[in-house]
Formats: sequence, C-alpha cells, structure tokens
Amino acid sequence: MLKAILWDNDGVLVDTEHLYFRACREALARIDIELSEERFIDLFLKKSEGLSALMRECGLGADEMGACTRWRNARHAELLRQGVPVIDGVREVLGALHGKVRMGIVTSCRREHFEIVHAKTDLLPYFDFVLVREDYGESKPAPEPYLEAMRRNGLKAAECLVVEDSDRGLRAALAAGVRCAVIPQGLTRGLDFSGALRMLENIREIPDLVDEL
Repeated sequence: MLKAILWDNDGVLVDTEHLYFRACREALARIDIELSEERFIDLFLKKSEGLSALMRECGLGADEMGACTRWRNARHAELLRQGVPVIDGVREVLGALHGKVRMGIVTSCRREHFEIVHAKTDLLPYFDFVLVREDYGESKPAPEPYLEAMRRNGLKAAECLVVEDSDRGLRAALAAGVRCAVIPQGLTRGLDFSGALRMLENIREIPDLVDEL
C-alpha cells in the first residue's frame, strides 16, 4: 500500500536546473574553464561529480577550488533570489494529493538555496517533511538521501513512490529499493531512465499513478 511520495525538488517542483548550470558556468569562466551544456549534463546530472571533478581535472589546488565553489554558491543564491517559477501543474497535483498520502521533499539542494527558492512558492505547507543536502552524508545517486528519509519517517521502501527528473535521482531511488516515476524536464530530457516504474510527460499524471498503486 502506498503511504508516501518522496519528491525531488529541482526540476520536479521548481524550474531551477538552468540557474544552477549558469552559476557553475560563470564560476568556471572566471578561472578560464569552459563548461558546455553537454559536459554539465554528464558530470552534474548523470554522474553527480560536479564542480570539484572539473577543477581537479584542470589541476586546481584546494584553495582555488574552495574559492570557486564559494563564488558559485553565492552566485546561485543571487540568481535564485531573482525568482524561481513553480513548474506547471505542481500546485494542482499537490493540492489533489494533500491529506491522501504523506509527502516529503528529498533534495540535493543546499539548505540556504532551498529556503531562498521556497520563500515565495507557498508549496511547503503541502509537505510533511523535507530533507536537504545537509541532512545526510552521500548525495544522489547514492541511496542515502532516500534511505534517511524513510528511516526518519518510519517508512518502508514498498510503501513509497519517488518522483524524479534526473538519471542520478532515479539511480538513488532504485538503489534504495523504491519505485520511481520520472518526469524529464529541460536539461534532463534524453537521459537514460532504464528501471523507472513509469516515464511521465507531465506531473498531472501522478494522481492517476498513485491510484494504481
């Protein structure tokens, strides 16, 4: 019996992936490293290796890497403060599901950025719990974010459905033993979603899937 939906945040509830890409690209450009969209998709959205992997490849030292990461984080926060749109259909679906099943957000987003994003979305009242990057050790595609969410809330894998938009999120859910529906958006379209319970075109398909489960 389905008891809980574990939602990813970026790319599922809010349209932020392009802003993170922009912040990373601008941070690297300051130290003469180019980041293409294809490279971003491979390193960040598939492998979850990110900025550090690129900087290590280019031979940067710890101090330079730290400075670049801090600049990226500050720039990302600045971009988020300019406003983040809620993805079409999200309010409608959360309203329809609220009170029927428990709902939580399990995100790789840093707490600071998460709070900026949701300062004006009015989405958080729909959710029973939230886990951000600081709430667990190893990030997606490791299973720990979802395992920790279930542990904290007394849930079993068979009682949950994960909703993701990325390859790394899908792999995290599968590694945790949880069924996962995938809604590709923007930069994640065209990734490998083998093993997904269902590939959806729109978040509005989630309530019907929930009824099936």
